[in-house]
Amino acid sequence: MNASVPPPTARDVLSPSSLNRLVRGLLEDAMALLWVEGELSNLARPASGHVYFTLKDAQAQVRCAMFRPRSQTLRFVPGDGQRVLLRARVTLYEPRGDYQLIVEHMEDAGAGALARALEELKARLAAEGLFDAARRRALPAYPRRIGVITSASGAAIRDVLNVLRRRFALVEVELLPVPVQGKEAPAAIAAMLQHACRSGRYDVLLLTRGGGANEDLAAFNDEAVVRGVAACTVPVVAAVGHEIDFTLVDFAADLRAPTPSAAAELLVPDTVLLRTRLTRLHAQLQHRAAQALQQLAQRLDAWQARLHNQHPAQRLARARERLQSLHARLRALLTARLALLRARAQQLRGHLHGVTL
Repeated sequence: MNASVPPPTARDVLSPSSLNRLVRGLLEDAMALLWVEGELSNLARPASGHVYFTLKDAQAQVRCAMFRPRSQTLRFVPGDGQRVLLRARVTLYEPRGDYQLIVEHMEDAGAGALARALEELKARLAAEGLFDAARRRALPAYPRRIGVITSASGAAIRDVLNVLRRRFALVEVELLPVPVQGKEAPAAIAAMLQHACRSGRYDVLLLTRGGGANEDLAAFNDEAVVRGVAACTVPVVAAVGHEIDFTLVDFAADLRAPTPSAAAELLVPDTVLLRTRLTRLHAQLQHRAAQALQQLAQRLDAWQARLHNQHPAQRLARARERLQSLHARLRALLTARLALLRARAQQLRGHLHGVTL
């Protein structure tokens, strides 16, 4: 005898929407953010700014959505067939009962591997001391010749030349052309660094290029290029990409500049400021020279007066004056004495005359 199935109560019966809502809650409560890797397909980017796609592998697929606030943070343009790494949460799209991933973060899976390899290379080179601050040398204050290692057709060389001509036209600039991206770039840049250092022609080197995607800057993360910068006997300034871009040559160089134009500003003094400073120094020198001359003139006058007073003729003149003064005093004393004696003699004669009578 078959067991009878108890009739459902109103509380036990679910509608499709209630069921989907229940399952959605269970999924979201049970599963935190996950890392999922797979291949993109059916990618759509409507005007709303959201990104919809399917993530698949050889056996299965799952629908995904990346809403506009998150999609605006993407650092690459995703496309069908691309392998990506997602940080996502699992949820259920209730109207259709489809479970899907809501994507919080997406990165190129290949780029992730490259980033890890780059960090490993950075750590290894740092352990060898290539990035030590003590290795960095000061730039020459007034360079006579600058070697610029960059593309001959890029905007970087134009920006650098414009700034150098404006600030310090006396400096000589030589372009050392190399490809700055592509498979040939690392070997070409490393060879040019070695050639420039061995030539002994340059007071400082500038290794530069304009902005670009991470893969465009890859040559400046190449181990041979980084070692070439570190081994260079001439100070090296690195200015690769935009201010937010960092490559390994930035850590090996003697100075890192945020842009090519900023590097040119740091390489040479400003002629206008130099002229102003020289004018101020000239005025200070003139003032100090005038003061020194005045002090010397006063000392000379004092010495002349002293020498004049010590001259034999002056000493004889003063002795003559003293002698004349003494002579006059002596004559006066003698005259007075004679007068006194005459008076006394006169008195004695008168007295004798009275006695005689």
